[in-house]
Parts: sequence; structure tokens; C-alpha cells
Amino acid sequence: MSINKFQWLLAILLIFTGLTSCVSKKKMTALKEAHSKEMSIVNAQLGKCGEDLNLYMNRLSGCEQEREAMKNTVKLRDEQISDIKFQLADARKQRDMQLEQVGTLAVMSQSANENMRATLAQLEKKDKYINLLQQARTKADSINLALAVNLKGSLKEGLDDKDIEIKVDKTVVFINLSDKMLYEPGSANLTPKATEVLGKIAKIIEGRKDLEIMVEGYTDNKPIHNSCIKDNWDLSVKRATSVVRVLQDTYKVDPNKLIAAGRGEYNALSDNNTAEGRSANRRTRIIILPKLDQFYDLMNPKNMN
Repeated sequence: MSINKFQWLLAILLIFTGLTSCVSKKKMTALKEAHSKEMSIVNAQLGKCGEDLNLYMNRLSGCEQEREAMKNTVKLRDEQISDIKFQLADARKQRDMQLEQVGTLAVMSQSANENMRATLAQLEKKDKYINLLQQARTKADSINLALAVNLKGSLKEGLDDKDIEIKVDKTVVFINLSDKMLYEPGSANLTPKATEVLGKIAKIIEGRKDLEIMVEGYTDNKPIHNSCIKDNWDLSVKRATSVVRVLQDTYKVDPNKLIAAGRGEYNALSDNNTAEGRSANRRTRIIILPKLDQFYDLMNPKNMN
């Protein structure tokens, strides 16, 4: 091939290549522009999707928070409901206990009322009994006072005040008689004056079945011992027995109402270191007292008229 043909072909090839190159660049530019536009659109859509995604994520986060809040609310409500149920169960228990207590109180109240009525009835009986005792005591005191007055009126004549003492103490009448008026010195033998005085006493108490007569002999602390008397115990008993025998044998006093007792040198009234004291201690006491069964008769309402 000649150089001219080669150059000619080369020139044609270059022209063709240039033309082809120009066309490709235009297409590439157009494609790039189209791609760029599509990318912008896609990017815009992608940005919009991202915004939507962020919005949805925010909404989802809010929903999660609301769900947690609702869970906490439900939990709190469950706890409140459980507490209310517990309070309700406790209230029912308290109600049942109160009902039981009310029932118990009703029974106790009924029992208390019955006990109170029984107590009041007993108190009423006791009041009646106390009044009865007071009436009996008053009646016994009146009887003893009348007896003491009669004794004083009967015995005052011919007796020294130092030789006799009559007093009422509680439910009994005491007659204290001196030994010098009743007995011969150092013995249990009665003097004529003693027999006279005992006769007056017997006359006052005769026919009184409701009375008992206790005779007590007393001595001083001076020792005594002879062929008839061993000691002061012996002397006090013998003196009391002498008085009882006169009342029974001479004045016919019922022996079932008589009691003889010796107290020896004990239960002294005064100091035995003086003559006056020893004289006061040498005495015989006659105690006139109601029999127990007769005293109980005084408390019988039928006998309180």
C-alpha cells in the first residue's frame, strides 16, 4: 500500500474516532445528568424516608414510654387492688369479731343482769338480816338494861357501893361482888350477908329460861395453902362452887343454867402490890347472859313484835 493511501485511511479513521468520541461524550454527559437528577431524586426520597424513619422512631420511643407508663400504672393499680382486697378481708374479719363480741357482750350482759339481780336480792336479804340483828341486839340490850335496873334496885339497900358493881357490857350483865362481903376470910364459906344478896339475885332471874348464870371466882396473888385449900386456883373454884350451890339448893335456880368457874389470881383488875389492888382483885363475878339458842330466837322475825 502506498503511503498516501495509508495516510488517507489513517485520516479517515481518526475522523471516525473523533466523531465517535464526540458522540459518546455527549451521551455520557446526558447520562450523567440524568443519573445526577435521579440521584438527587433518590437522595431527596432517601432524606424524606430518613425523616419519616426518625419520626416513626420518635413515635415508637413515645409508645414505648407510654407502654412502660401503662405497665407502671397497671402495676400500681394491681397493688392498690391487692391492698384494697386485704383491707376488705381485714374489715370482714373485724366485722365478724365485732359481731362475735356483740353476741358475747349480749350473753355477758344478760348474765351480768342476772348476777346483779341475784346480788341485789342477796344484799336485800343481808340488809333485812342486819336490821334483824340490830333489832335483836336492841331487844337484848333492852332486856339486859331492864335486868340491870331491877338488880340495882333490889340490891342497893344495905350494901356498900364498894361491895357490889352492876354493869351491862355488850349482851351480858356483870355483877361484881367483893370477897369480904361474900366469904369468911381465907375460905370458901359464905357469910349470911352473901346468902341474902344471892337470894335477891335469884329472885330477879327466876323464871327466865332465856338466861344462863356463870359464876367466876378470883383471888389476889398471895399464896394460900391449908388442909382444905391447895392454892389460889382451888380457892377460886371452891368460892364459885359455893355460890352455885346456894343458888341451886337454897333458891331453886335450875342447875342447867348454872356454870361455876375459877380464874385464880389471873385476869387481875388492879395491881397486887397494894392492899387496895389486892382487895379489888379478890372478887366473885356473876355473869348473866342469854343462852345462844334463846339469843337466836330473838333474831326470829316472828319474835320481833
